[in-house]
Amino acid sequence: MSSFDPHHLLVTSGNGPQECRRAVALVLQKMQKEAQTAELVCHIEVPIGTGSEDPASALVSFSGAAADKFAKRWTGTVQWICKSPFRPHHKRQNWFVGVFEVNAKDIPELDLSAGAVRIETFRSGGPGGQHQNTTDSGVRITHLASGLSAVSTDERSQHRNRQVAIARLKARFLLKREEELARDRSDQNQLHRQLERGNAVRVFKGARFAEQTEGKSRN
Repeated sequence: MSSFDPHHLLVTSGNGPQECRRAVALVLQKMQKEAQTAELVCHIEVPIGTGSEDPASALVSFSGAAADKFAKRWTGTVQWICKSPFRPHHKRQNWFVGVFEVNAKDIPELDLSAGAVRIETFRSGGPGGQHQNTTDSGVRITHLASGLSAVSTDERSQHRNRQVAIARLKARFLLKREEELARDRSDQNQLHRQLERGNAVRVFKGARFAEQTEGKSRN
């Protein structure tokens, strides 16, 4: 896998309570900041219709020279130690999120023939200084059968944006499939129990989601 090939991490609450969904949102915020610091191109897909609510799951796609290191740093169980922001008198203070790397073989194959998708180009204001907005480098790809679409304006060239948009479209399909699998509540409950039993790779504390670097015990 080259540094330009996207990596994918599935972030999930494993059917945990609302506090775990808040933890998913906090993990996504932290991931985005760390990806920016590491100069990674990062894109987050949440289920359609989630809006401003805390998502139960999300798919994080990222690429760049430090992508492997970023993936290893996050993959596993993430623990959040905090009093419930929703239930003030609730005694529980440990909430868990799972972060799983998506293998290349799990990425769906899509029909990208002319009759299956609609490809639109437009001027984008991405990086480029004085060369911004001079070419139609932005790309939007819509899968006609499903209505799902993806956009990329991150790259200077239309060709690269087309590649990124295709990768994001596949990521959206993958997330949709994960949503469908999540409807099997028994499997999701089992996943959540596994997250609670697992050793956390990263631990955060409090409403400010500050990382705990020592003593990563569940208490």
